[in-house]
Amino acid sequence: MKQYGLIGFPLSHSFSKKYFTAKFADENIKDAVYDLFPLEHIKDLQDLLDVNPHLCGLNVTVPHKKNVLKYLDWIEHDARTAGAVNCIRISKESPVLAAFSGEVGVEGHDFRLEGFNTDIYGFEMSLRPLLKDQHTDALILGDGGAAQAVKCVLENLEIKFKVVTRRPHPGNLLFKDLKPHHIKSHKLIINTTPLGTAPKIDECPPIPYEAITGEHLLYDLIYNPPETMFLRKGAERGATPKNGYEMLVLQAEKSWEIWNAKEKHP
Repeated sequence: MKQYGLIGFPLSHSFSKKYFTAKFADENIKDAVYDLFPLEHIKDLQDLLDVNPHLCGLNVTVPHKKNVLKYLDWIEHDARTAGAVNCIRISKESPVLAAFSGEVGVEGHDFRLEGFNTDIYGFEMSLRPLLKDQHTDALILGDGGAAQAVKCVLENLEIKFKVVTRRPHPGNLLFKDLKPHHIKSHKLIINTTPLGTAPKIDECPPIPYEAITGEHLLYDLIYNPPETMFLRKGAERGATPKNGYEMLVLQAEKSWEIWNAKEKHP
């Protein structure tokens, strides 16, 4: 039995487990199972792998998308650029090649861990069809692991962006300093914060919604609820709303493709 799963903490709800359990049933895949592995500290990853020798792949969610990197033997280019990994392929072999390249993450293990960022693929493929000529400048709300994938995609698409955060960080805008002119000059606004996630559906990022117009595209990485207050407030002003469900489906399918790929990486 091939085992797959999700690491993060806490794991109170999981799109991935529901999705893959349904996928395995629908496609009559009987030799695979998807489990949740609440992992408070990433340093316990090796123990998790030792206890679950049939693990072939893991998805990674908060708070480990960034801090898992140092435990990996190989990291794909986009994931390395983004500085965040949400998909790990596990192969049961000694990482000799990785040792030669100086990229061994966990010393003394007999498995090889390869890191990918399928959020990048999922976000780009779901965003592209919605882009119009006016979407040349973006605001990214939040700066966590998911935001790194968003930045990577916007850079690939040559869309300029500003990051908005609560705490000061070089080059970032602060939510408290956000003015209507910032909204008017950035027609693409992407929420990567958890604000508005069920059950706290009455929350939303504190931005000047009155400046939103019909030319705006609002993308929320949240999928539960399907329409967050952020999206609803934008839609009321005529903006195009997009939630994170399609991105999650695309990134999940990309993870499955990676886990079952035959090629090995140096």
